[in-house]
Amino acid sequence: MMENAALVDDLLGYIERSPTPYHAVENAARMLADAGFAPLRETEHWRREDCAAGFVTRDDGALIAFRRGRQPLLAGGIRLAGTHTDSPGLRLRPNPARQEQGYGQLGVEIYGGALLHPWYDRDLSIAGRVAGIDASGNTRSSLVDFREPVAFIPSLAIHLDRQANKGRNINPQTELSPVMLRLGEGEAFDLEPILLARLNGNGEAAAPFASILSWDLLLYDTQPPARVGLRGEFIASARLDNLLSTYIALRALLAADGEHSAMIVCNDHEEVGSVSASGAQGTFLAAVLQRLTAFEDAGADAFHRIIRQSLLLSVDNAHGVHPNFADRHDGQHRPLLNGGPVIKTNANQRYAGGSGPVALFKSLCEGAGVPWQSFSNRADLGCGSTIGPLTAAELGIPVLDIGLAQFAMHSIRELAGSEDPGHLLTCLTAFFNRI
Repeated sequence: MMENAALVDDLLGYIERSPTPYHAVENAARMLADAGFAPLRETEHWRREDCAAGFVTRDDGALIAFRRGRQPLLAGGIRLAGTHTDSPGLRLRPNPARQEQGYGQLGVEIYGGALLHPWYDRDLSIAGRVAGIDASGNTRSSLVDFREPVAFIPSLAIHLDRQANKGRNINPQTELSPVMLRLGEGEAFDLEPILLARLNGNGEAAAPFASILSWDLLLYDTQPPARVGLRGEFIASARLDNLLSTYIALRALLAADGEHSAMIVCNDHEEVGSVSASGAQGTFLAAVLQRLTAFEDAGADAFHRIIRQSLLLSVDNAHGVHPNFADRHDGQHRPLLNGGPVIKTNANQRYAGGSGPVALFKSLCEGAGVPWQSFSNRADLGCGSTIGPLTAAELGIPVLDIGLAQFAMHSIRELAGSEDPGHLLTCLTAFFNRI
């Protein structure tokens, strides 16, 4: 119990420090470096000795980390766990500054399939990546996090919208602009000087910026993650989908015994289809695997031989059965929070898997003393997807989709079980060690 409590505390701390994919990758890279993993760059030559345990990032929002095992790659392949670092939400436009009725507001764009109503009446902050020119005239980028609440999307009072509780559509162009400040007489609202003051005044940038040219900035809820429930049996937080899986996969890799080669791949842009250089449909994973398998000196077909012996667990949260909406689930597939990892299957390949990987995973859970559950969507409801089918199609690697049950997926604040991170860590560590 004490070990699980410490794990949950560390998990929630990681999520709180990671309001954007860029921060999630930076924090993961720091953990890996502290554990002795070597930072590698895609633009540099990799030597075999550098790749015993290493990590590489792409476009700041995606990360791959690996540990070469004592067993040859051709004698069992690689055990991989795949997650994603991005979450649905609101992102600032390139020219976001708006002035309406004497208020400074921000123009936003919806990223992914976000639940929009929960974004109202929240204390919001801004974080992300900024690019510009420094005092020496060099172009560079820096991460930024305002941390304190600086924006708010106020609801319209029910007195002015009597139909508010009867199901109302939200116009994302006109009804989601956050209020950032009350402008004085003749005052103009411009985001660039605010960003410059933040970067240069708070020491977030390594060197002072002279000007800002572009940004990738997100809004996020400043309410910290927390345990909730009479017995503390739940965890509530933003970005549980899918930083919960990302953190646990990272911890499992660090805990692996090194007998077998193990890898985690944390893609960006899953929530918008994965079609990017750092997404699951990009070349990131294939490029890293090709560089690592090239050390085998086993012929031109070594890569394909190793891939077909490998297995990737696509770890992304699952829909727990909601007690108020139980009819949205198939009666035989109703995962519970704190019920252990969920095996996700879909006849139309929206989730990756098959009887072989499913049987292997079930036997792994049983051997590790971890409960498992199954999820299959109602036949009359559409099904989401993950990086699993995309990675299987791109590489030809066997893949199985699993995840932990949660409520309120894609909300600004989601709910999961506090026992499940421990279940998943045990399961993934056993996967890296025993198969």
